[in-house]
Amino acid sequence: MSAISASLIGFTPSLSIPHPPRHHQRRSITVPNSSSSDAKNSVATTSPLSTTPWNIDSWRKKKALQLPEYPDQEQLDEVLQTLSSFPPIVFAGEARNLEDKLSQASMGNAFLLMGGDCAESFKEFSANNIRDTFRVILQMGVVLMFGAQMPVIKVGRMAGQFAKPRSDSFEEKNGVKLPSYRGDNVNGDAFDAASRIPDPQRMVRAYCQSVATLNLLRAFATGGYAAMQRVNQWNLDFMEQSEQGDRYRELAHRVDEALGFMSVAGITSDHPIMTTTDFWTSHECLLLPYEQALTREDSTSGLHYDCSAHMLWVGERTRQLDGAHVEFLRGVANPLGIKVSDKMDPKELVKLIDILNPNNKPGRITVIVRMGAENMRVKLPHLIRAVRNAGQIVAWVSDPMHGNTIKAPSGLKTRSFDSIRAELRAFFDVHEQEGSYPGGVHLEMTGQNVTECVGGSRTITFDDLSSRYHTHCDPRLNASQSLELAFAIAERLRKRRLNSTQSLSSAVRI
Repeated sequence: MSAISASLIGFTPSLSIPHPPRHHQRRSITVPNSSSSDAKNSVATTSPLSTTPWNIDSWRKKKALQLPEYPDQEQLDEVLQTLSSFPPIVFAGEARNLEDKLSQASMGNAFLLMGGDCAESFKEFSANNIRDTFRVILQMGVVLMFGAQMPVIKVGRMAGQFAKPRSDSFEEKNGVKLPSYRGDNVNGDAFDAASRIPDPQRMVRAYCQSVATLNLLRAFATGGYAAMQRVNQWNLDFMEQSEQGDRYRELAHRVDEALGFMSVAGITSDHPIMTTTDFWTSHECLLLPYEQALTREDSTSGLHYDCSAHMLWVGERTRQLDGAHVEFLRGVANPLGIKVSDKMDPKELVKLIDILNPNNKPGRITVIVRMGAENMRVKLPHLIRAVRNAGQIVAWVSDPMHGNTIKAPSGLKTRSFDSIRAELRAFFDVHEQEGSYPGGVHLEMTGQNVTECVGGSRTITFDDLSSRYHTHCDPRLNASQSLELAFAIAERLRKRRLNSTQSLSSAVRI
């Protein structure tokens, strides 16, 4: 974990919450180049499209989509007041370190691996589930790093990925209509009226689960579990007799040989680079009252950080230029992701990046593309060219999951492994065609042996789905499918690396 030893010192809790008591002071933060003389309170968020002052609840003046309606405002205020007094979950220094790493991905010198649950749940919260997902991400990271010969930035959709956007505010079953399930930090997934009432206390439970999850991840990342010497021990039991397990063991043996060479060269097993790994967390910035309550002012930089996660992203349904979510995110200093579908207009993407990153800081913006293979080949080139022509620096990442959701004959939502792989292939093809960098991949996946996505080398069929279908929301890749995908990506990265080396050699000869 990056900057694990950071202390709570250096953070000032942001004091305002939605609908605060009268004695509760709101602190306004002005943008640079404004007429205010209070420069130390300024945030670098000025642009031709956003010249108004930003403060921690200025989003409340904007239209906010996908937010629940809580029936008891007084209880909501009390919960948010409590959350605002809690310690931050992550620290500013960690977020800045991640931003530095992501700047390398935008230049083609690193690769971002984002993975984890579609939505975390209270019921499936366990140390084993956290460990298994972390272990698969470690495995994938080794495979990618070995193929690409470049650093792999490991970011988990963990320790905060609870809230989910809904296409409809209500769902109906057998003539009964109830509010939609919006994630465990909002309401319950059981189809009854009591479960579907938004409950502010769920935010406190989500906070506690996020803290516990991150505490375990920190221990895994720095306590020896992630040591490269354990690369042979990361295989999950149910992958032992599989093609992907065999391929991984073969790679692990090659890594072991490399470690032996490094030991002879003087980099021994007790060197920090051999015993720890950097690991960060991310989630969709959706439930704005919760995000605001966990936003803190960093006394070192004077900037505000949303301390619920290292990285936040704005979703397809909430990325309106004049919307509340964009307004909130433009004022926090975390690295940000923008989810982009085939509906995104190139000019609108340029404007959105300008609002969120007016100083064009490398590492600040990651564009996460989700649109299906065919749309990828048609639409992505125009987005890349528009961003390039505007001189904007971003990391391009593929989310091959959300554009490939289908309904199985049984009625369960699923995704085809072949479609996921085809979208990734299109993503790499377009970047090769455009001369840009494929900066990473964003996957909904789990370390559990689930049967939620069809296909893969172990061939999950439609009939298999119901045997181990555990997701609360969208279908996830299991460990075997995730690793199979990592090998495919690694091979593509290896070919890209070799082609670049050959081109450089030719240029030198000329």
